Amino acid sequence: QVQFVESGGGLVQAGGSLRLSCAASGMTFSINAFGWYRQAPGKQRDLVAIIYSDGTRSNVDSVKGRFTISRDNAKNTVYLQMNSLKPEDTAVYLCNRYPAFNNYWGQGTQVTVSS
Repeated sequence: QVQFVESGGGLVQAGGSLRLSCAASGMTFSINAFGWYRQAPGKQRDLVAIIYSDGTRSNVDSVKGRFTISRDNAKNTVYLQMNSLKPEDTAVYLCNRYPAFNNYWGQGTQVTVSS
C-alpha cells in the first residue's frame, strides 16, 4: 500500500533552517517524480517543489533560492532543505508523488516560523 511518512518539522525563528524527510513505500520509488506540498491554516494545499526521476528539480517562485528538494533512491526518501525561512512559510508540509496520489496523503509535518 502506498504510504508517505513526513518528519523533521518544528518551530524555528525567521532566517533559520530545517530539513524535512519523507519516507515513501508501496511503489517503485526510483521511477516516480515526487513533490513537497504545504497547507497553511484556512488555505488550500499548494505545491512547493518537484523532483523528477532523473533528478531534475523545480521550485515555485516563492521558495526559489531558499528551498532545495532532493532524493535518495536507495532509501526511498525525499528531502526538503529549507533555508532563510520566513513566517509565511508556516504550514503543514506533506510529500506525495507528482502528480499526487490523492487518496494517500500522510499526516505531514508542522513547520512554524516565528518572527
